[in-house]
Amino acid sequence: MASDRWSSGLGFLLASVGAAVGLGNIWRFSAVLGANGGGAYLVPYLLAAFALAVPMLVLELAVGRTLRSDVVSAFRSVDADYTALGWLVVGGVLLILSYYLVLTGWVFGFLLSWLGGSRTTFTTFTERWLPVGYFVVVTVLTGAIVARGVRSGIERLSTVVMPTVFALLVALAVYAVTLSGWDRAVGFLFTPDFAVLTDPGLWSAAFGQVFFSLSVGQGIMLTYGSYTDADADLFRSSLLITVSDIAAALLAGLVIFPIVFTFGLQPTLGTELAFTTLPAAFASMGVGHVVAVAFFGLLFFAALSSSVALLEVGVAAATNTTRLDRTRATLLLTGGVFLVGVPSALSYSPLDLAVAGTPVLDLVDESVGTYALPVSAVLIAVVFVWVADLDPVRAELGRLYPLVRYVIPPVLVVVTGAKAVGVARPVWRLLLDGTRDESLALVVTVVALAALGAVGWVLRSRLPYPRRRRRRG
Repeated sequence: MASDRWSSGLGFLLASVGAAVGLGNIWRFSAVLGANGGGAYLVPYLLAAFALAVPMLVLELAVGRTLRSDVVSAFRSVDADYTALGWLVVGGVLLILSYYLVLTGWVFGFLLSWLGGSRTTFTTFTERWLPVGYFVVVTVLTGAIVARGVRSGIERLSTVVMPTVFALLVALAVYAVTLSGWDRAVGFLFTPDFAVLTDPGLWSAAFGQVFFSLSVGQGIMLTYGSYTDADADLFRSSLLITVSDIAAALLAGLVIFPIVFTFGLQPTLGTELAFTTLPAAFASMGVGHVVAVAFFGLLFFAALSSSVALLEVGVAAATNTTRLDRTRATLLLTGGVFLVGVPSALSYSPLDLAVAGTPVLDLVDESVGTYALPVSAVLIAVVFVWVADLDPVRAELGRLYPLVRYVIPPVLVVVTGAKAVGVARPVWRLLLDGTRDESLALVVTVVALAALGAVGWVLRSRLPYPRRRRRRG
């Protein structure tokens, strides 16, 4: 049972928004939108956000508050054999965190570089060992914040970071209005070409981005929901989280696309845009130094809050299912995540660590980073709606219940299948030459999920056998 609580409803909302608003909102949203025709992409994106993501947010928050437990214990409470599924979800989250911290370290490095006036480029940045050092720093920082607990660590960080992120986004958007590419950017962002809505790749990309961006299906909201007061309106909270997430993504677009069109850049780039082409544009601006510091500052704060949320999923599970206290659990998991993330960190370093020609970081992103989230979301929806008998959760969902029961699982399966067969255009590109080996990524995904499931099956006996809940017929 979770004993931690948020100090206030505002603290809960800021922490939840902090978990949702991350790198996916800043450069991934712009990359996906750029690769899918601009304004037309917003149609399926907004539809998916309110029709699919909001119900899933309510589901996770309701399960967490009802059971007052972590992800593993929540699955265990339904049936002891489902404990393995809980560990699979947690393991997938920690694997994602292992390379997300590498990206966070890159952002931190670029922030310090522009603060110091050196204006580094991605090529020179990865020619040295500094990226590995920054990975160490942000990993330690993330662990230190989580170790301080829900109120003193996570909530306190969110109350400072999230207002700062939105303030920087607004300030940069105001500056973007003065650029010559502003009108073209607004037209690109908000003028849809409805003819492209028949493209299944557009819908797959939009649906996948919504679940990725809102941290749905990762167990984060389930964990955060367990710290929520009984009188919190979960539907209203889910709407506010979704609106805030969308607002951050649109503001990021209003910042990035005016720069893109002013300086003749490509709007379809992902990581290259953030670390290669935008810095070149910053160097050409009269106030580029200030803009760059603000841009990489908001990226870093957004990435840090998301990293903290990912680590908290594992720490909550460890403290509730073992005899470890929060400090020792955080130390153990932070160390484990660091060790798993080292190969990703070394893949963009003088060592150029790769597997079959693909940098390890890209391989982890294209495999676990792409497929673990929808798999976890399907598991959460099926187990806690189809299998478990949780009347408070059904009541909290209300009219959203049929969507979670009958619509979301098959949609997630279709989106995941589209990615596997190549219908969805890959845009979360980390590999700078743009090449990808989908077959290798699928093999790694199957092996990783199978390994996590096997470990979870072994660990299922670590908890006493729970009282079995009734199943619906």
